[in-house]
Amino acid sequence: MFVKCFSIVIGCLFGITSLTLAQQKMSESPKLPVKLYTDNNDGLVVIGHRGASGYYPENTMAAFQAAYEMGAEMIELDVTLSKDGIPVVIHDLNLDRTTDGTGKVSHQNLKELRKLDAGSWFDVKFSSEQIPTLEEVLQFAAGKISLNIEIKPEAVTDSVHNGIEEKALELVNKYEMKHHVLFSSFDYRAIEHLKVLDVNISVALLYEKQQSKGKTLTQLVSHYTADAFNCSYRQYSKKWAEQAKKANIPVFIYTVNKERRMKKIIKRGASGIFTDKPDVLNRLVENMWKTN
Repeated sequence: MFVKCFSIVIGCLFGITSLTLAQQKMSESPKLPVKLYTDNNDGLVVIGHRGASGYYPENTMAAFQAAYEMGAEMIELDVTLSKDGIPVVIHDLNLDRTTDGTGKVSHQNLKELRKLDAGSWFDVKFSSEQIPTLEEVLQFAAGKISLNIEIKPEAVTDSVHNGIEEKALELVNKYEMKHHVLFSSFDYRAIEHLKVLDVNISVALLYEKQQSKGKTLTQLVSHYTADAFNCSYRQYSKKWAEQAKKANIPVFIYTVNKERRMKKIIKRGASGIFTDKPDVLNRLVENMWKTN
């Protein structure tokens, strides 16, 4: 009887400890720059990198739907402009790697781009997948899942108005996603333009060494009035983690698919992780809270 009671007490204590760890992570995490439609309250945002691109062709509706079904709390996607100025979702400057087309994305209009097969390169069963428009993704995501919209540098110009930033922002507002979208870009001009267009829109500086000119993480975020900082797991040093924590800056890390690396980054204090396998990250986070 004593052993049984002792076991129950110990079990309760472990449950309290686990809960306390989760609460501690939440209390230590900087306030997120966007609202999540779904939040499992573990202090870490699970972000589907180009959707669930470990299992589906990247930046397609199939990949985005899968990421949502796998429990991702946010989807990351890449946006550039077609020849006729429509924001389209594709990562590369050229069409060759992820479609059956050739040449630059910007050299074809939307009608031409929509004729391309954007899935067979990954698996023939995805041959019906097309290059999505940003509007199509927003229609899917509205009321369902938050987005990290990465603006590709090749689409950015020196002009604040009538460019990709303004067009993307207009679509985000059209679908009432403003508070659920985080914009990011390797081209720091895009970050500046977005803040001119709407000072309250959430933006993340996507670290690019040459433009940074030796500035620290906190100096960069302050200089560009960014709301968050995105960088690779290779760049996310202890020093940067400490800077971000001290300045209360959310940091999102890409692209992490190995569990050991995920654990390391979570313990270092990241606010979110971009992964091709959101199901793996979700399970890992759940198990970490269960075992601590």
